[in-house]
Amino acid sequence: MSYSDHTRDPCPWVILNDFGGAFSMGAIGGAIWHSIKGFRNSPMGERRIGAIMAVKARAPVLGGNFGVWGGLFSTFDCAVKGIRKKEDPWNVCAIIAGFFTGGSLAIRGGMRSARNSAIGCACLLAVFEGVGIAMSKMFASQQPPIAPQLPDASHQV
Repeated sequence: MSYSDHTRDPCPWVILNDFGGAFSMGAIGGAIWHSIKGFRNSPMGERRIGAIMAVKARAPVLGGNFGVWGGLFSTFDCAVKGIRKKEDPWNVCAIIAGFFTGGSLAIRGGMRSARNSAIGCACLLAVFEGVGIAMSKMFASQQPPIAPQLPDASHQV
């Protein structure tokens, strides 16, 4: 059985879309995180400016890190889908793409670091995919079947 998600953009465009979405998510989350951290770590009279300075200094960096991860993952996902030429419900492509993403981001630390990061990232993606499948099965089984609508005989002329 061939499974394919036709609601997403085609592969070259989905990479840019995922990069932008990941950057935005990281920048917004980083702004929230670093504003709280900057507020708490500043002296009493300068907490507001401390929060603003922390957000200006660190939120774009965190957004960039998220964006790089999202862009690399999406690139590897498209490459694996192109090579395998199929998608299955377990979405092995995402797990393999997570493996490659984790390994490529940690390669500067050496082969051992790259291997450990690749395995860790693949396991994390496998858990995400497994939870997604379990949730979709759980919610799909709770919906009652829809009865077909029969024409009402009282309204016919």
